Amino acid sequence: MSPSQTSTAPTTALAVDYRQPNTDDGARLWEIASDSQVLDVNSSYSYVLWCHDFPTTSIVAEIDGTPVGFVTGYRRPSDPSTLMVWQVAVDDTYRGHRIAATMLHHLFDRAQRSGVVAMHTTISPDNVASQRLFASVAQARGLRFDRRDLFDAGAFPDAHEPEHLYMLEPDIPEI
Repeated sequence: MSPSQTSTAPTTALAVDYRQPNTDDGARLWEIASDSQVLDVNSSYSYVLWCHDFPTTSIVAEIDGTPVGFVTGYRRPSDPSTLMVWQVAVDDTYRGHRIAATMLHHLFDRAQRSGVVAMHTTISPDNVASQRLFASVAQARGLRFDRRDLFDAGAFPDAHEPEHLYMLEPDIPEI
C-alpha cells in the first residue's frame, strides 16, 4: 500500500477463537441475532436446538470465552455436498474486524473435510452488506458466485422481502 492510500482494516488485532457451538451458546446466539436488528430472529429455543442438532455445520467466534459472532448452517438433505448458511451475525461491538468472513472460511474448510464443495445462502435484496460478504468469500476461495430468485415476497405471510439464493460453487470444467 502506498503512503497515500488508507486502510479500512482494523488497526488492532483481536484474539478471536473459532469453534463449534454447544447448547450453552444458544442464549447468547439468540441475543446477538436479536441485537442485530437485521436478522429474522427465531425463538430462543431454536438457537439452543440448532447448537444441539447442527454443531458440525455451524460456528461460533468468541473473545475471552464469550461468543461475539456465529454462523448457523446445515447440509442440504437433497444435496449433502452443499452447506446451506442460515444466519451470520456478529455483535455490533466487533463488526469491522472481518469476523464474519473468517467464520465462513473456517466453517467451509471444516465442511469440506466431510465432502462439502459448495455454500449457499439466501439474502434479501436490501442486504447489501451480506451480498458483499459472500461475494468476497467466493472471490477469496476462487468460487463462482451466482444468484437466482428463490422466494417471492408473496411466499411470506408478513411484510417480508423476497429472498434470493446466492451460490458459491466451484467452476465445472467444460467437456
